[in-house]
Amino acid sequence: MEAYDELLRWASKQGIEVHGIEAKRIPGRGIGIVASKDLKANERLIYVPAASLRTLTTVRPEILKALPPPAPKYKGTPVHALLAAELLLETPTIKKKYAPWHAVVPTRDDILSTLPLAWPTSDHEKLHSLLPYAARAHLTKQKAKFEKDWQLTRDVLLPKLSLSPKGRYSKQEFLYHWLLVNTRTFYHETPATERLTKDDKMALQPVADLLNHSDEGCEVTFDTGCYTISADREYKQGEEVYICYGTHSNDFLMVEYGFCPEENKWDEVCIDEVVLEEMSTARKKWLDGRDFLGKYLIDERNLTGCYRTRVALMLLCTSRGQWERWVDEGEDGGGEVQKMVDRIMVRVLEKYMKRCMEAIGELEGCGPSGEMVLRRWRQIKRLVEKSLEELKVEDN
Repeated sequence: MEAYDELLRWASKQGIEVHGIEAKRIPGRGIGIVASKDLKANERLIYVPAASLRTLTTVRPEILKALPPPAPKYKGTPVHALLAAELLLETPTIKKKYAPWHAVVPTRDDILSTLPLAWPTSDHEKLHSLLPYAARAHLTKQKAKFEKDWQLTRDVLLPKLSLSPKGRYSKQEFLYHWLLVNTRTFYHETPATERLTKDDKMALQPVADLLNHSDEGCEVTFDTGCYTISADREYKQGEEVYICYGTHSNDFLMVEYGFCPEENKWDEVCIDEVVLEEMSTARKKWLDGRDFLGKYLIDERNLTGCYRTRVALMLLCTSRGQWERWVDEGEDGGGEVQKMVDRIMVRVLEKYMKRCMEAIGELEGCGPSGEMVLRRWRQIKRLVEKSLEELKVEDN
């Protein structure tokens, strides 16, 4: 743990204040932050002055001058790409300054083994194809963002700096730093970024980025001068202290952060594939016209299907005209229609359960590289089983 102790000593010199917490190895979970004493609710744990953050304003001028500036509506160079380029192109002086932070961030092996975007070519094609629908869809968007950022770096930034996209400036190296930024930044708005998109309001902050995720966690606040993290409740000495990365499903957490928690009250399962297989081309157009195409979910609060799902399935129970009237008037068609929707949901989920079992069967032979995806499908299977049980009880 010497590297983490050194990080805290370094952080203190940067004006970062740490109170009542320490880094500790958590069995089966890597490094986390735990209470070094009993903590009171609202007690300030971490204070990070703005001068210690790595943001758009700390990116070196030669990088900013070489690329189009960030702009509203996703125009210009994303701040994500600029921060990744800043890490990739660190000068010896900057690297030395941040050496204690570099000593504790995930290694290249850590990143390559846990994040789907970085899985080795030999594994990724099969594993990517076995990801659940929502995870695959999110990964596709993430990959498009990365490729755009790499293209800017390769075709614009590196040539202007007379550097070749090989060796320490290769695509693989840029990917590593891009994913470091992706997994370790906090939302942060300043006068320089207030007009930019939400995705461009990000900051790297040493020490605070060691906090692991939970459904609920410490209060995180910021202004133009600092970041403050305070205890959300009382903690006993030795208890792990968390923050919440957001109200995300496990599919999102798996793709973005490389983990898939067993307990997640925000988890949900997207069943778009099997629901849309029930729809004709015409029905899909009608759904799209009323903004009901896709985003069909089940979760612990909506075991029989979310509102969007049930409204979409009502279209299979009546004419288009009647369905349109129900949508306009906010009606559910009555008890008999809802029983028909329940029966369709059972059929849809039984079909999805077969896909769960097929994916689980294939992943059981994939070894360590497929363990996280296998865990996710088993979580989905349990939720689908609960949904089917609930629907069959209501049908009786």
